[in-house]
Amino acid sequence: MLSRRALTRLPRLTRSIVTAADATVPKSEPSTSEPFTVRLHEDSFQSYHCDKPSLEVEVEKNDLLRQYKLMYTMRRMEMAADQMYKAKLIRGFCHLAIGQACSLTPIEAISVGLEAAITREDLVITAYRCHPFAVLRGGSIKGVLAELLGRQDGMSRGKGGSMHIFTPTFFGGNGIVGAQVPVGAGLAFAQKYLGKNTASFALYGDGASNQGQVFEAYNMAKLWDLPVVFVCENNKYGMGTSAERSSSNTQYFTRGDQIPGIQVNGMDIIASRQGAKYARDWVTSGKGPLLLEFVTYRYGGHSMSDPGTTYRTRDEIQRMRSTNDPIRGLDKYLQEWGLATEEDLKTLEKEAKAEVDQAVEEAKASAEPTEKDLWTDVYYKGTEPTFLRGRERDEVHYY
Repeated sequence: MLSRRALTRLPRLTRSIVTAADATVPKSEPSTSEPFTVRLHEDSFQSYHCDKPSLEVEVEKNDLLRQYKLMYTMRRMEMAADQMYKAKLIRGFCHLAIGQACSLTPIEAISVGLEAAITREDLVITAYRCHPFAVLRGGSIKGVLAELLGRQDGMSRGKGGSMHIFTPTFFGGNGIVGAQVPVGAGLAFAQKYLGKNTASFALYGDGASNQGQVFEAYNMAKLWDLPVVFVCENNKYGMGTSAERSSSNTQYFTRGDQIPGIQVNGMDIIASRQGAKYARDWVTSGKGPLLLEFVTYRYGGHSMSDPGTTYRTRDEIQRMRSTNDPIRGLDKYLQEWGLATEEDLKTLEKEAKAEVDQAVEEAKASAEPTEKDLWTDVYYKGTEPTFLRGRERDEVHYY
């Protein structure tokens, strides 16, 4: 017989999160004109020190169609970036966020689901796989692609590149692993200080989860009960290292100590939206911070320079790609529930492709930054000193 103390040291046998993209079923009769209720798979969520989000979700035809088009548009944008990078039009780092043969991490369900669940006043900050968030948070496809090309029409005027793109409610795009997490806590501190009933979402990957600054941010956020959601996009691999090889605890939603957490199927757009909505409601109701882990999978390599096949098998990748594509999952819902035909969805895809193709041409036509642009954006507008010295002593620019 094992003692009670020995029993408490045994690992708990918990059911793992489901990552299927098409496991949601209607609970009521699907309607093309009225909202109706669907039920998520029973293993769509796991929780830590809190209740799970409801499995019953109200959906509406037009919202689902809008989300389908947005996900497909984001994928086409990243595919265009992939092609321009391979044509050597884009230089430097380029971390994509799509789910195709040429792709990396299929986070369309996460980015679009998160955006559908929050308000325009909420704040978002993430790492370097940031292009969809930049567009969804008020940017433009042309602005993202022009930025990747280093052109003046880029969202950072061609100076930031892939990892440094911003809007008034999107704070990047950050190139230093994990560094955005304490900044996200700072955003939440500012929101609370100003008395705003809004939320901050600080996103990071499983590869950044062991950074010391992440845990420091957890501690500060809980100490002051800040309205911040720490979002871990767990795609199973940090560069070429699997989560199991780098983390003693791969249940990232449980790593906040006193901070509650939930784990969400990041491959299902409906589950992603429901999880993000639950998280926002939690932090804006005065309960303090929350950890939100989206479980997804990285089909391709870490970046454009990583083939992604040297540290895992091709069979593993193909199995995940064939069963866990978030766009194909929503495609199945729309057709099986009688909300759209295959022709309807093809029309949306053609519209998305045309929008991205036009943005590509406009981005390519944009001018490159001039020499005088080197002196701009060094200081916040209106706070510049009288002059700024360049590389040499006699190289001086007067404002």
